[in-house]
Amino acid sequence: MPSYLVAVDVGTRSARAGVFDTSGRMLARRVAPLALTEGPGPHAEYSSDQIWDAVCAASRAVVTQAGIAPDRVIGLAFDATCSLVLRDRDGAALSLGAPDRDTIAWFDHRALAEAAECTATGHRLIDHLGGAMSPEMQTPKLMWLKRHRPDAWARLGAARDLCDELTLRATGEPGASACARAAKWPYLPASGGWAEDFLAQVGLDDLRERADLPAKVVPVGAPAGWLTPQAARAMGLAEGIPVASGMIDAYAGALGTVGLSPGASPGLMLITGTSNCIMAVTPDPLFAPGIWGPSRDTVLPGLWTSEGGQSAAGAALEWVLDAWPGPAPGQSYDHDAVLARIETLLAREGAALGQEIDVLPDFNGNRSPFSDAGLRGVIAGLSLDRGFDALCKLYWRTAVSVALGVRQIAEHLADASSGTGTAPRSLAIAGGLARAPVLRQLFADVTGMKVLTSQAEDVVLSGTAIAAAVVSGHYPDLATATPAMTTLARVLTPDPVRHEYYDRDYRIMLKMQDHRAEIAAMKARI
Repeated sequence: MPSYLVAVDVGTRSARAGVFDTSGRMLARRVAPLALTEGPGPHAEYSSDQIWDAVCAASRAVVTQAGIAPDRVIGLAFDATCSLVLRDRDGAALSLGAPDRDTIAWFDHRALAEAAECTATGHRLIDHLGGAMSPEMQTPKLMWLKRHRPDAWARLGAARDLCDELTLRATGEPGASACARAAKWPYLPASGGWAEDFLAQVGLDDLRERADLPAKVVPVGAPAGWLTPQAARAMGLAEGIPVASGMIDAYAGALGTVGLSPGASPGLMLITGTSNCIMAVTPDPLFAPGIWGPSRDTVLPGLWTSEGGQSAAGAALEWVLDAWPGPAPGQSYDHDAVLARIETLLAREGAALGQEIDVLPDFNGNRSPFSDAGLRGVIAGLSLDRGFDALCKLYWRTAVSVALGVRQIAEHLADASSGTGTAPRSLAIAGGLARAPVLRQLFADVTGMKVLTSQAEDVVLSGTAIAAAVVSGHYPDLATATPAMTTLARVLTPDPVRHEYYDRDYRIMLKMQDHRAEIAAMKARI
């Protein structure tokens, strides 16, 4: 009888569940929406109860869709955004806004001031964060809670990364994901674990006790526990299934793509979605300004992961659609329609499409290479044209700007790795922006790198399924499971003519970044 794996990915706006066979083939995929509350200002919050309900709904639906018996599922794994879940001393939701909103979204930037204070400590932890603490990390968010919501801090009983909240709800076992702990918390596994002196410096010396942070740290691919009867009923699965340690979503995507550029051809991985993560998995640690990490054992045991990022990627394209004045009666603007029209326009105009428009896409700050969450986007060259083709050109040039940012981060990582002999020569891409052929080719043309794509339809879910396969015992370890469950679908080579044209755009982007810095300096003097 065949055996199956269930993987669950909790993103920014939805929970996705997939059923896989043990070769890595996905049989079914279902999606359930998340209730995200944005504002005021940079605040963004969820209800962890609603997230769990969405996870369970997606799991039940995907098992039904796949037509498999629940007792044929031999392994379960979760990945999630690095959102921060807060519970009170009784285990109930610690209210942030509405009574059930207890989770600060990963992209919430309320803790800008606290992040700057963390950076100012000069602690060795900051060296593993590219030289600056991000407000998207957990430490500044918790500092904000203690400082601005002392009532909530007094009632705090637990603080967890979202992936750890999911494994706790599934197994009843408290434990910390080694992936999340090293990537998003003040925790240095190669230097003894918790940075206690750093916590004292930033006023969180009581954090470990107040937040009930578990001592147990569970490696990627190891069991967090076993599915409880209650969770099994809610998810439509059989009780007793082994549940893997949770992962941060981008790191799960890296696990699902790292096998596409093996051995002597080291490459980068681009995990696209609401934001972009550009990741390198290397035998030696890479330190570079504006690059999160290196963090050890967060994707593969014994290896170091470095993460560059763009806080707005798919979100920037979504903003373009939402901000456009609006379609004529009977029309609608969506990504598929815009991308289809762009392909037609590109066939006619080539890389010069929309050349009058230049964009800096830092609408939610710049994670890499500047580590400046206060930076904002710039659009130059707009006219009063409100037509559909004008929208398509702005959308395309925003996509070009995102790809140019990926090139800048890739070059930044190449500079950091030049002394190690592991400079990247390919880019494995996966995620939302990788599904459109015209965007896949754009990344190749802009970066000048070969672009590798997986046969997997959803590489983040695929990486999570790899962890489920290992925890199930079907594969002995991640090193065995990763190549067995990963298949290279295609290799895209850059068009040399278009690459030369985008090289001009790259130089313009660098000049625009310089001008933005000059303007900021002028404002500071006024």
